[in-house]
Amino acid sequence: MERLLLHTCCAPCGVYCVDSLRAEGIEPVSFWYNPNIHPYQEYKARRDTLIDYAASINLELIVHDDYGLRDFVRAVAADIGHRCSHCYTCRLEETVRYAAENSFTHFSTTLLVSPYQDHDGICRAAEELSKQYGVEFLYRDFRPGFRQGQAKARELGLYMQKYCGCVFSEEDRYAKQIARDKAKFSLREQ
Repeated sequence: MERLLLHTCCAPCGVYCVDSLRAEGIEPVSFWYNPNIHPYQEYKARRDTLIDYAASINLELIVHDDYGLRDFVRAVAADIGHRCSHCYTCRLEETVRYAAENSFTHFSTTLLVSPYQDHDGICRAAEELSKQYGVEFLYRDFRPGFRQGQAKARELGLYMQKYCGCVFSEEDRYAKQIARDKAKFSLREQ
């Protein structure tokens, strides 16, 4: 392994990934590119937490700052139910493009730590982009360390988000509450 660029969605997800890679003797370079995260205050909280965390563990971090609300919404508006595949692909493509242009030999992503993500979909996108850009995809199933990483993140006092990132995932988070409110207020209207 020569140089690994690690797409990092947030500091809490990065904790276990970075620890386990370092335990293997791999020193990743973290790459922040997450134009899917909305609203802006959420984006800023996650970005700034990663910046502080990376500095605290002496992790090199490249911040490709692009709050991409309009482009993201345009790209997924026609098929919101399948937005995740676009989300994985756009973030990984920017990562592997940067890796190819800056002499990285490998790339990976902290998205592989979450049991809530489409693991196979992430891998498919990464493998396709690997072929397209000529940078090797370093696969690791980080999911067994998810709870451990989250616990360490809490101990460190890192900002812990409550939803995946896009405004539609935040809506999903509140789906039951929205349904209860709708039922409650529709009864009042009758």
